[in-house]
Amino acid sequence: MSSTIKLEIVTPAGKKYSGDVEYLKAPALDGEIGILPGHAPLVTGLKIGLLELKKGEERLVIPISEGFMEVTPDNINVVVRTAELPEEIDVERARRAKEREEKRLNGADVGLDYVDYVRARAALERALARLKAAEANSR
Repeated sequence: MSSTIKLEIVTPAGKKYSGDVEYLKAPALDGEIGILPGHAPLVTGLKIGLLELKKGEERLVIPISEGFMEVTPDNINVVVRTAELPEEIDVERARRAKEREEKRLNGADVGLDYVDYVRARAALERALARLKAAEANSR
């Protein structure tokens, strides 16, 4: 069995990542899931969170939005709305988004309808994922 598995991360904007990895951790709908080479076939939904991949000494953390992941023993295909490589993360913009959405949610009892609440919550989760990824990648 190979010690790596082929990973591709695709968004509507195109391919974000393609390469061999030793390990992938992903935010599946039912909780975190770890994928190693030779994993049993699997299709699962993904939620907003962090993809963590490892190859040798390289560790990369990529914030993602919702999507799906298909796993075969030799391949991992991740299809998500958004994914940002470390160099694409605008930390200041993420901080501003976090603060803005926290203010919106703290005032949720005085005017946000359900749809606005869900959107604000998702925007906050995306901002937090970006900040966590930026911090993890700077180590």
